[in-house]
Amino acid sequence: MADAGAAAPAGPSAVGQLVMLGGFVLIFYFLLWRPQSKRAKEHRELVGNLGKGDEVATSGGMLGKITAVTDDYVAMEIADGTEVKLQKVAVTAVLPKGTIKSVK
Repeated sequence: MADAGAAAPAGPSAVGQLVMLGGFVLIFYFLLWRPQSKRAKEHRELVGNLGKGDEVATSGGMLGKITAVTDDYVAMEIADGTEVKLQKVAVTAVLPKGTIKSVK
């Protein structure tokens, strides 16, 4: 019964909890949200700057040269006389000129 009169241990204060919550938000912002939005912005710029003659790689791993560009789609030549149409968002990278010839 001697312990019955003792005060219960105090938990973290409200200010401490707010500081901890703020720290978690900052960690999420700098490690997750900011890099993801930066990558999305770079991809939007890449897709917006696509033009005829660009050599590109797609998300499916195909390499080709763009032959036509519309608002949402591109026509891409993947071999002599073989052309495919695909969505612009499927393009993941613009390659330096001559890359496709060096791969073949």
